[in-house]
Amino acid sequence: MPRYMTMIRIDENTLPPEGLGAEFEERMGALFEEITKAGVMLDTAGLKPTAEGTRATWSGGRISYTDGPFTETKEVIGGYSILQAKDMAEALEWVRRFLEIHPEDLTVTTEVREIVEG
Repeated sequence: MPRYMTMIRIDENTLPPEGLGAEFEERMGALFEEITKAGVMLDTAGLKPTAEGTRATWSGGRISYTDGPFTETKEVIGGYSILQAKDMAEALEWVRRFLEIHPEDLTVTTEVREIVEG
C-alpha cells in the first residue's frame, strides 16, 4: 500500500501565542486516535518555530548556513505526517478532515505527496 508524506504549511506569524485552545486539541487528538487505529497514520509531529532552525544550502559548490527565523518566508512547514493509504483519494480524505478541525480564521495548507518506494 502506498505511503504519503503530508507537509503542513502555516504562516507562523498568524498563530495565536496562547495556542489554539483545549477544544481544538481534543478534536485533533480524537482524529489522530481514529486515523492511527485505522492503520493509516504511521508518524506525525509538529515542528519547532523557524527561529530555532537552520537552513543548509548547497550552491556554487559551497555550503552556506542560515539561522532562523527566516523572515523572507511567509509560509513554513509547521509539521508533517506519514500516511499509508490505498490511494491519493483516501489520503486526501484524511487531510480534509485534518484541515476542517482548524479555526476558520487560520490558513493552513497541506501538501500531499506519494513517497517513492524502492
